[in-house]
Amino acid sequence: MYANGMSDTEQRPPWVPEGGGEGFATTVMAGIAPPERIARAGAPRHAPGVDELVAGIFSGERSLVARAITLVESNAQAHRPLAREILCRIGERPGFAHRVGISGVPGAGKSTFIEAMGNHLCDAGRRVAVLAVDPSSSLTHGSILGDKTRMETLSRREDCFIRPSPSGGALGGVTRKTRETIAVCEAAGFDVVLIETVGVGQSEIAVRAMVDCFLLLLIAGAGDELQGMKKGIFEIADILLVNKADGENRIRAEATRLEFERVMQYLSPATEGWKPPVLAASSLARTGIPETWRAVEKYFAHVEADGRFDLRRREQAIAWWQSLVEQELRARFLSDPKVAGLSARLEREILAGRLAPSLAAEELLQEVPA
Repeated sequence: MYANGMSDTEQRPPWVPEGGGEGFATTVMAGIAPPERIARAGAPRHAPGVDELVAGIFSGERSLVARAITLVESNAQAHRPLAREILCRIGERPGFAHRVGISGVPGAGKSTFIEAMGNHLCDAGRRVAVLAVDPSSSLTHGSILGDKTRMETLSRREDCFIRPSPSGGALGGVTRKTRETIAVCEAAGFDVVLIETVGVGQSEIAVRAMVDCFLLLLIAGAGDELQGMKKGIFEIADILLVNKADGENRIRAEATRLEFERVMQYLSPATEGWKPPVLAASSLARTGIPETWRAVEKYFAHVEADGRFDLRRREQAIAWWQSLVEQELRARFLSDPKVAGLSARLEREILAGRLAPSLAAEELLQEVPA
């Protein structure tokens, strides 16, 4: 008899043998999945090689795209040669996509907006990739929010690919491998890449350095209008959108939109010759979504007409290269056994209060070859 008053026969699913069966108590799927699903879960997974992964990327096969991104995002030393080969191979046939970064204050409804926008784009015949960067758990370093579970409708679309990734503590609300992930998605034929970022603030400039258009979500009554201006987030936004403009909140949303429209007149635009529009939309009611995308298209037409689009892409490539060099130099330096041992000792000295961090840094950097 179970705690809910049901007998073993009533509680137990028909595919579970009486008593649970041999080894069943150790299976987390007991009582949840039918036996054929359990068998699949326990079976060894086929590990595709580089040729299969690259072919899968070019054909847009989502399962292989996901496996390739897992390799590319991995920090494991064993995965780096495979990831490097994948990136080199897809670099020979680069794709193209409009890259749109989406950020906003907590509670602005970023995931709901992206689902509404993604469905709108898919309905229009576009292929959409969503890179949803979640804040990381400080214990497991995995994703906390799991945005894919909050985009239920969009995640079922065949012409959409959603990739949640933990930020890993990286600044800027993106992962250290977001640029590589974008390259894989473009090579897979997705023509719009929506990048949802974590939080807002000065570090959001990292997003600006890897997207073509930066869209900032706002909400009415957040009490954060003036504080947001101090963060400088408005100065890098190409489009501002007051979300949740529905029901009783519609009037407040319009008032907020007008207020920000006045504010933007006194700020220098992120893109020369472009006046960032301030719009209002409801992700739940699906109002204002088509108008928002038309504003995005108008922005792209503007930057492509004066050559600024190509210039910004070249600048992004240089920034990506510099970032990769810095990461590799840091990794190689800290992986040196002598440096690792010295670093551990200096860390203990700092924690004990016997050494200032600045002096510890100077001592460690003396190990850099002249």
